[in-house]
Amino acid sequence: MLSQKAVALKYDQEAQSAPKVVAKGKGAVAQSIIEKAQEYDITIFKNPELTNSLINLEVDQEIPPKLYGAVVEVFTWLMKNEKT
Repeated sequence: MLSQKAVALKYDQEAQSAPKVVAKGKGAVAQSIIEKAQEYDITIFKNPELTNSLINLEVDQEIPPKLYGAVVEVFTWLMKNEKT
């Protein structure tokens, strides 16, 4: 069985040039990240391929330009779903 993975991103348009990783982990750490997001009613977006691309970044590291398109799709989806 594959280990569960989770990556949390944050983006502040005024303070950052790109979204950055604020938390990441595998297994029990991933489960804790997911539970904390649920506790604070933060929308969870599941995309294993993107998670695999982001999991190797460091916490506080901005995402690389090659992932901008995929992450923009996630943030667009989140914004649409928060409005409904």
